[in-house]
Amino acid sequence: MADEGRGLLERVRGFGTGDEIALATRLRKEFPAELVAAAMTQERLRQRGKAKFGDDAARMFFTAHGVEQSTRVAVADHRAARIAAAGIRTAVDLCCGIGGDALALARAGVRVVAVDRDPLTCAVAAANAEALGLAERVEVRCADVTEVELAGYDAAFLDPARRTARGRVFDPEAYSPPLSFLDTLAAKVPCGAAKVAPGIPHEAIPSGMEAEWVSYAGDVKEAVLWWGEKLVEQPLRATLLPQAASLAAATPRQAPHGPVGRYLYEPDGAVIRAHLVAEVAEEVGGVLVDESIAYITADTLVPTPFAHAYRLTDVLPFNLKRLKALVRERDIGTLTVKKRGSAVTPEEVLKKVKPSGRTSATVFLTRVDGAPTMLLGHPV
Repeated sequence: MADEGRGLLERVRGFGTGDEIALATRLRKEFPAELVAAAMTQERLRQRGKAKFGDDAARMFFTAHGVEQSTRVAVADHRAARIAAAGIRTAVDLCCGIGGDALALARAGVRVVAVDRDPLTCAVAAANAEALGLAERVEVRCADVTEVELAGYDAAFLDPARRTARGRVFDPEAYSPPLSFLDTLAAKVPCGAAKVAPGIPHEAIPSGMEAEWVSYAGDVKEAVLWWGEKLVEQPLRATLLPQAASLAAATPRQAPHGPVGRYLYEPDGAVIRAHLVAEVAEEVGGVLVDESIAYITADTLVPTPFAHAYRLTDVLPFNLKRLKALVRERDIGTLTVKKRGSAVTPEEVLKKVKPSGRTSATVFLTRVDGAPTMLLGHPV
């Protein structure tokens, strides 16, 4: 980047929405209008990028698509640490985007060839490697990932495009490249990982691969398919970040169900996606409230990173009039509505119940042994 551009980026650093017009007007007296617009756009993207890249975002470069689709740094670092711990020293990052995963791998000590077919995206990825002092470990190539020579790498990482001009793609074979491209990768590169949508059906997971669902602060971010002896540990895994808690099993199991106890456990989304609710139920000594509902109940409180616990005060048949009366009696003004196995939306409940008191509570709309039920309680 030219010195003029770097200087301009420094001038616009940290501007707020209210400063935009005045700042742009002032800078256009010194710089071409197109350059000012580009710098201000880049600063907006950097501000958005901070949520995923932290303080590094202030030195990085982004495209609108890149900042939206890039992996959160904590998730990329988790993956990179696992790859580096397996003794892998060289990797190819296919569909690298603006370089988030390549940068994480480089920080972990892996030399990376990052590949994308879009020239602008490649330029941004290379600029990011240079900006963060990782250019010696990251080589960026502009090419079609399906035509890249794969021999000689210890591992591969693939992040296929899962969006088109019409929106998100849910069929794994509609990814670009399609999920079946993993067969080619696994045949040519001894081990690796592929990022896929967290909603991927279990039956679509290729045989012999490990599927890991990753959540960050309770929000499921992605699923990753791992292959190769160095990386595959268990077929199913749920990982919770930033606490780095991990739960794994060979096959999914059905947890028993039974009467509602004093506590309700709400498993993390990654645990539910990975079909590992039975493992959490066993850990806390609990049972499901219904054989088809991923809520766990128990009479004892057992700390676990894999579920949020609630102390229950009421177990009632579903009846919004009764809930409204109870909310009024308890002086509840903040009512958190959660649902699983119920057709009623939280918005409908709040509109009809109209909480307006000084206390708070959580209500779960669900089924207990097949019957519509309301469970009222408080987070532990």
